[in-house]
Parts: sequence; structure tokens; C-alpha cells
Amino acid sequence: MRRLILASASPRRRDLLTAAGLTFEVEPSHADEDLDAVTSPEAAAVELARRKARAVAAAHAGEDVLVLGADTVVALGPDEDLRLLAKPADEVEARAMLEALSGSRHRVVTGVAVVHAARLERPEAWRAGFERTWVSMRALTPAEVSAYVASGEWRDKAGGYAIQETADAFVTALEEGGFDNVVGLPVALARRLVGELEGPLGGPSALV
Repeated sequence: MRRLILASASPRRRDLLTAAGLTFEVEPSHADEDLDAVTSPEAAAVELARRKARAVAAAHAGEDVLVLGADTVVALGPDEDLRLLAKPADEVEARAMLEALSGSRHRVVTGVAVVHAARLERPEAWRAGFERTWVSMRALTPAEVSAYVASGEWRDKAGGYAIQETADAFVTALEEGGFDNVVGLPVALARRLVGELEGPLGGPSALV
């Protein structure tokens, strides 16, 4: 297996990859996460994942190494009135996000991108995709929102909640995608994309 680098500081993604049996190194990416024009949550998640993978791969140019980038976005509302919820900056934003998500059915989309650093500028060196999970959240009481904000679990979480922690009590249903996608990394998708670039350089698995 080629050397694999996870371009993320997220302990959740690290734990999911470890549980999947993959051996990897961790190099957090510091790519720009600002998006001027977003056509959809799916496109946004994939674009950000590609940026993260590219930023780390550029530091390993020419090396026989795969770099995996991932980014999760939470999308609320219909496409014509879409809100993308990133990581809240403070308690005020965390409270506002939870209040907006209360009683909603929203999308959690994780983009995954894998690139072979030795061929960074070649299209055939890339694989990318996304998984989408529809999350139904029950109506939250003001006391529940206050307690959750006070807990600090919202920190560094897209949408301001962590389903793998106590916020699972707020969720009533998941549709389409999996639980691991809501946590931050669709493992089956990540394994497939890595596998497609595992073959010999220029071999069949590297073809688009």
C-alpha cells in the first residue's frame, strides 16, 4: 500500500480511518476555506476537500504518496434559500445554529478528495466524491440549547453539533447516507477512492 496522509487535524476523521484498518500519517491542511460562489452543498464540500488535499500534497511534490482531504458542510433550507452552516466561531453562533436546526430536516455533506502527490497537476491523479445524509432533528427546548452550548461540544463542529457525542439525543432519523458521514468521514467512499489510486503509476486503477 502506498503511504497515505490524512490532510486533517480532526480526531474524528483520524479515529474513523483507524477503525477502518488504514495506516496513515496526519498533516493538517491550512487551505483557504472561503467560498465566493457556491452552487450546492455537494460542490462546496468537494471543492474544500480538494483544496485541503492539494495544500498538503504540494509539500510532497514528486513523492509516491497519497493525500486524503475531507470537508463537511451542513446545509439548511431549500436550494433557493440555502444556508451553509460552518463551524461556529463562538457561543452566540453555536446557539443561533442550534436554534435554526431545531425541528429541521437538513443535509450533512462530506466531500472527500484523494490525490497522488507525484502527479499533482494531472487530472488522472485525482479522485473525489461526496456522501450526503439527511438528518432529522427534533424540536429542542431553550434549556436543551443552553445546556448544549455550555457543554462546549459544538466547538470545531460543522453546524455546531456532534452526533457522535450527546447530540445524538437530538436526532430522530438519518436518511440516504451513513452515520460516519455525519461524524465527518464516509469511510466506504474514502476507502474506494484510495483504492482507485493504489495501482502502479499509470496503471489501470489510475485512469478516470
